Amino acid sequence: MISAELAVALRDAGVRWRPAAGDRFVIPQPELDGEIFTLSEMTIEAREYSTGTVLGFNGTTEWALDSVAQDEALWLPREDQLRELLGGTFVSLAQVSAADDQDDAGSVESARDGAVGEEPLTERGHRDEEPGPALLFEVTTRGSRGTVEVHAAPSAADAYALALLALVERATTDA
Repeated sequence: MISAELAVALRDAGVRWRPAAGDRFVIPQPELDGEIFTLSEMTIEAREYSTGTVLGFNGTTEWALDSVAQDEALWLPREDQLRELLGGTFVSLAQVSAADDQDDAGSVESARDGAVGEEPLTERGHRDEEPGPALLFEVTTRGSRGTVEVHAAPSAADAYALALLALVERATTDA
């Protein structure tokens, strides 16, 4: 799942959300810290009004929450949604060992140079649960001028998000 930091960066860069069933979101309020909500026509639905979209909570007696404005929710896009937003710029997704990545000095560039998700990478275990090298996911994109960029992160969703963030920021800068 995409990190909240990258979700905020995407929102702040101008990526807009059209709520649909299956979408995940958080409500950045201390009393709801750690709660991830999923839009579902049965429990939480997007209601369109002339004043904007409201996320309505149906039958949630455990929460003192009837509805929340879309602007007050933070969308956590899925990998497939991020890939779709990349459109024709998306080339590939690959999983590599961080050690391999270091051997190719400079071949992988972060779209944000560490500005988002600055925590150090942690090691992940193999199937036999023995510690192994840290793994990275690399999303490769191709720009309109044929330039190739590789965006690396510890999760595929974050790698997609970094690639989309770079695309949006480049489009904003070029405009």
